[in-house]
Amino acid sequence: MIDILQFITSQTNLPETSIKNTVQLLNEDCTVPFISRYRKERTGNLDEVQIGEIVKYKEVFEVLEKRKKTILKALEEQAVLTPELKQKVISAPDLTTLEDLYLPYKKSRKTKAETARKNGLEPLAKIIMSQNANDVESIAFKYIKGDVNSVEAALEGARHIIAEWVNERTDIRNNIRYQLERFAMISTKVVKTKVEDEAAQKFRDYFDWSESLSRIPSHRLLAILRAENEGFIRVKIEIDNERALDKIESRIIRSNNACADQIELAIKDAYKRLLLPSLSNEALQIAKEKADESAINVFAKNLKQLLLGSPLGEKRILAIDPGFRTGCKVVCLDAQGQLKYNETIYPHPPKSDAIGAIKKISSLADAYKIEAIAIGNGTASRETEALIRKIHFKNDIQVFVVSEAGASIYSASKIAREEFPDYDVTVRGSVSIGRRLQDPLAELVKIDAKSIGVGQYQHDVDQTKLQKSLDGVVAHCVNSVGVNINTASKSLLSYVSGIGPKLAENIFNFRNENGVFISRNDIKKVPRLGGKAFEQGAAFLRIKDAKNPLDDSAVHPESYAVITKMAKDMGKSIQDLIGNAELLKKIDLKKYCTESIGLPTLQDIIKELEKPGLDIREQAKVFTFNQNIKTISDLREGQLLPGIVNNITNFGCFVDVGIKESGLIHVSNLSDAFVKDVNEHVSLHQQIIVKVLEVDIPRKRIQLKLHK
Repeated sequence: MIDILQFITSQTNLPETSIKNTVQLLNEDCTVPFISRYRKERTGNLDEVQIGEIVKYKEVFEVLEKRKKTILKALEEQAVLTPELKQKVISAPDLTTLEDLYLPYKKSRKTKAETARKNGLEPLAKIIMSQNANDVESIAFKYIKGDVNSVEAALEGARHIIAEWVNERTDIRNNIRYQLERFAMISTKVVKTKVEDEAAQKFRDYFDWSESLSRIPSHRLLAILRAENEGFIRVKIEIDNERALDKIESRIIRSNNACADQIELAIKDAYKRLLLPSLSNEALQIAKEKADESAINVFAKNLKQLLLGSPLGEKRILAIDPGFRTGCKVVCLDAQGQLKYNETIYPHPPKSDAIGAIKKISSLADAYKIEAIAIGNGTASRETEALIRKIHFKNDIQVFVVSEAGASIYSASKIAREEFPDYDVTVRGSVSIGRRLQDPLAELVKIDAKSIGVGQYQHDVDQTKLQKSLDGVVAHCVNSVGVNINTASKSLLSYVSGIGPKLAENIFNFRNENGVFISRNDIKKVPRLGGKAFEQGAAFLRIKDAKNPLDDSAVHPESYAVITKMAKDMGKSIQDLIGNAELLKKIDLKKYCTESIGLPTLQDIIKELEKPGLDIREQAKVFTFNQNIKTISDLREGQLLPGIVNNITNFGCFVDVGIKESGLIHVSNLSDAFVKDVNEHVSLHQQIIVKVLEVDIPRKRIQLKLHK
């Protein structure tokens, strides 16, 4: 019997002690961010990715064990559980092996083999399988009775039983699996009635396609499966049938008589009717799962880069949600993101009141001491940016174009309605744009990550796995940056280690009723926030201007005592140590090691004391597109243009060059060398220079190359 430690070790190759201690911590309801940051001595300094692998295989093991219990119970109820079968079930290393063991005992719907058994044909099947009889027709004649009205009917029934036996043989199933894994081809044909369908044209490349299933890129497989789901093409998984049949026959047929002929027919039936449909579906499902995993990884990497995007910080913002006919929605926010004013201006057609708009923006900038302007990147964005750049402000005001992705989702959400019950969706959307400039992470956590639109085929992948992965990314980002408990929204607080939605609401309500938290110890006063939640979350919750400076750092409260001792031993205060690299270098860390605090934790503490509460994100930078490029028609081959990476996929990245259509840098145009991972060459929202390779105006496609 495999235990959980053996299982995870075999899958990860991590040290067994590290796995054992990590599993123990997970069973104690510790979170991944907490374990990776504050339990390094227990885990052997594993990082979040390694701990995430342990979490993943712990869950796989638990699902496997649960299924084993279900199957053992079912076999017991059928009174077929022999000691040998029980041992095989208990020792099964994966779900595929387990389900193959259970296959002969599954209570399935009425099958041809089951009908044949009821007609008394199993003894005939056994005689044929013994391969000793020469005159099987004479033997079959004895089984004519009831619904079996001929020799052929008797033989056919026996073959159905043999076909089921063939289908249930693990060695045969595994051999076909091997052939599907190595040699399977995926092919497609267009549904003839859909050839001219306009919606089908985006899948035209797959109207007649064939490729190795093991080599097909994830994005292409997902595109093909989407086309099939939408009814435009039919998909087949194929291998060399003759080769597959030969392999099965060589394992079963050992004679050259009439029995062998019947078995050969049964094998062909088993292969065509049972084995190939079932196992080719399984192979396609495995390929789909791998494609899902690849697409989810792309989405997760993109989301992480987006959430850790550069914040401008606590600045007074004028935010504009641009539009033509409906006007531009303008809001003014204070440094904490609170709405101070809102209005609509109409600088663009049909009203074209540019002069009035300029006067209004100028007066608002003065009245609210605006430090930066955020313009949404949707409809009329370029025109609005051009208008703003014409204004001569009294003070130096930076102008930013901000991604609107998901802003409309937020503005219609329950969260937005709770924040701004007296304002409509247009005002809420503008506020979201402004707040994204101040702090992308704090604002984007309010939106369902799937709505942000930074992945590939996110609606086609396993939605449960996608949600779980994205939630993990959000939690990682929130806890990496830390959260100001006195300004954070409920959404942001809910992703803090050990907190969750209910406690986040309690913290939020407690703050509203009792005022700001002045120390980390105050957090314990929040209703239902017990010792475990405090242990898991306290170090990720920051308190600005606290009496104890450590309350605004990533140092865990459980380590405050050791820092107090360090300061006392040096004849200094804790405040004297903070930011004083020279003083911190003099501390002999080995002197402060205990059973629970080792060198890894002490080194982290010193690093944090050097720059407490340091934001790991870079600060936002102003970016300007080429002002001469307004539409796709303005592009010319060979042009060099500034652009911003706005999406990354496995086949390349999309770049905003300041027009409606994004251009594609295909993976082959990212570098002259082979590109294994697009993320090694570009990151989301990175400012780059691109070269225009090709412009297809009718199809609205732009091919670009990364200019080094």
